[in-house]
Amino acid sequence: MNEIAQYDSLPIYKKAFDLALYFETIVKNFSRYDKYTIGSDLRNKSREICVCIAKANSLVDKKVVLRELVVLVGE
Repeated sequence: MNEIAQYDSLPIYKKAFDLALYFETIVKNFSRYDKYTIGSDLRNKSREICVCIAKANSLVDKKVVLRELVVLVGE
């Protein structure tokens, strides 16, 4: 039986999480207006990417979630 790796040990998840932390750091320096418009969007998208990776890791058929991720990144 194949064991599924924990999502938080996957290199792609680690990179996505680091990116989310980076966005949190740089958004702090945005102007008030940009912090709540662009900054909010950056934070939400980066968190959604991490969630998609974790969700895909737990599924046998990852294509559906990966398509969702492609659409998310393309927005």
